[in-house]
Amino acid sequence: MTSYMQKKEEVSRKWYVIDATDVPLGRIASKAAHILRGKHKATYTPHIDCGDYIIIINAEKAKLTGNKLDKKIYYNHSQHPGGLRERTARVMQEKYPVEMVERAVKGMLPKNRLGRSMYKKLFVYTGNEHKHSAQKPEIMEVK
Repeated sequence: MTSYMQKKEEVSRKWYVIDATDVPLGRIASKAAHILRGKHKATYTPHIDCGDYIIIINAEKAKLTGNKLDKKIYYNHSQHPGGLRERTARVMQEKYPVEMVERAVKGMLPKNRLGRSMYKKLFVYTGNEHKHSAQKPEIMEVK
């Protein structure tokens, strides 16, 4: 018996909305990465981008547990001498909540061209509004 391998032309995609209000950031990110990879489907094929689209709303209301607000640090480097920039999670949540959620999800995706194509199906917004209502997304609960 042979294994079923899905072809990229046969992939059917759905849209899902995740509300990040009072949900831990790691749970949102792991659920979103799982859906973006397509691992929730019976037709999952590791070398094909067979995942669905994810819309995350209320990114600024994502919760961080423990002392992460003050102890977790996000690093960026400009590739110039002395170009290291550090921000705490509190600063990221106040000023850049979309980037914080995007970085959490991106870190859980494969680090190759397949992962980059999966990442393009992620849309993160602050507030309740998003511009993808024409796609009729389903609401997904994350506990």
